[in-house]
Amino acid sequence: MEANTAQAPRTVEFVLDLICVHSYLAFTRFTRAARRFRESGGELEVVFRPFLIAPEAPATGRPLFEVHKAAFGEETARAITADKSFGAEDGLDIDFERAIHTNTFDAHRLLAAAAAQGSGEAMAERLFRAYMTDGLNIGDPGTLDRLAAEVGVEPAKDGGAGDGAAVREEINSMRRLGVTSVPLLFFKEGPTLSGAQPEDTYLKALRTPPAPVRG
Repeated sequence: MEANTAQAPRTVEFVLDLICVHSYLAFTRFTRAARRFRESGGELEVVFRPFLIAPEAPATGRPLFEVHKAAFGEETARAITADKSFGAEDGLDIDFERAIHTNTFDAHRLLAAAAAQGSGEAMAERLFRAYMTDGLNIGDPGTLDRLAAEVGVEPAKDGGAGDGAAVREEINSMRRLGVTSVPLLFFKEGPTLSGAQPEDTYLKALRTPPAPVRG
């Protein structure tokens, strides 16, 4: 265990999409930094903010290979599919060949519901892994219900945790703030970090005392 670095509780707003591989890398590294921070006495609240990188994608899903083929050509799509090294250094098993490209609106609703029940980080990890490794369609309602049961949370409900209108407003608010790509991490009274940063960069940001609020 690392030396005690207890300080005032930190809040981090994590803007992500659950079919974004760079969001998955950032989440993995940030989670490890957060564990080290908490183990050394730090208190941390992680607030997930939704973003849709493919708002036009149907919830029925389609193979990611077909999406890459249409966007970049077959040769590039096959090269992406064949690359098994992406994420390997972080201990991730990312399988682009199995991935089902889909609309993530309902997945974000489930993440919001899980966060309200104190299981946001566990739910985010399971949703990422379902998409990136397991080849599951995380836009499918039945799949989302099964994943919710695995983590032990109640599914999203309109008028409750994970309300559709509330999540839509969250997505729109990120757009109004000028967010055009993810991942993006806002450290309250601290730095804003974009892209998948190294684990130690996230840990340094967590351990840096918040900037004083000027009146």
